[in-house]
Amino acid sequence: MTRAGQPPDSIKLPLADADLTLIDPVDWGLPAPDILARLIAEIAWRQETITLFGKTHAQPRLLCWMGDPGCSYAYSGKRYAPAPWHPLVADLRTRVEAQAAGVAFNSVLLNQYRDGQDSMGLHSDDEPELGPNPVIASLSFGAQRTMHFRHRHDRTRPTQRIPLPNGSLLIMRGDTQANWKHAIPKTRKAMGPRVNLTFRRVLV
Repeated sequence: MTRAGQPPDSIKLPLADADLTLIDPVDWGLPAPDILARLIAEIAWRQETITLFGKTHAQPRLLCWMGDPGCSYAYSGKRYAPAPWHPLVADLRTRVEAQAAGVAFNSVLLNQYRDGQDSMGLHSDDEPELGPNPVIASLSFGAQRTMHFRHRHDRTRPTQRIPLPNGSLLIMRGDTQANWKHAIPKTRKAMGPRVNLTFRRVLV
C-alpha cells in the first residue's frame, strides 16, 4: 500500500492491439489483507453452474454481481440482477474511478478464487450491454495469480502472461476486449484465496 502522499506506480503494458495499464501499489484505504478478509466474510457469494456439451458443472470459483439498480448483466449464459453496493465495495469503486481517469462505473463482478484449482476460462468482456471499447478495471486482493492473454484473431501470437499482485489494479481500455481473450488458469502451486473485482459500466 502506498504511503500518504505517495503516487501509485502506473505501468503501460506493451501488448499490441490493446490498451493495458497496471497500477501498483495503490492506497485502498485499508491494508490489503484486511480488505481480502472482509470481502470473503461479508459478500453474499454464490457458486453458479454452467452447461457445456449437455453436461452441467459447478463453476470453479464463487461470484457476486453488484451494482446500481437496473444494471442487470448476462454472464456465462445467465442474466444476473445486481445486489446492492456493499459499503466496502462502494468505497473501492470511488478509489478505482480516481485511478481510471474519471470513468464512472455502475457495476462490478466479484470472483473469489478459493485456491489454485479455482479458475476463469478464456473470455472477452465484450457483452452488448458494455458497449463498444469498454473500460474494465480489474482489482485483485490476495494470492498473486497470472492472467493469460490470447489474441482473438492472430493465433500465431504467443500467449501473454501478466502477474496480478495483491492490491494491484489492471485497467483494460480501447480495443483490448475486441482483440484479446483473457483467463486465470488453474495452477498446481499451493495458493491462498484471491478476490478479484472487475468494475465496469453497463449501458442501462
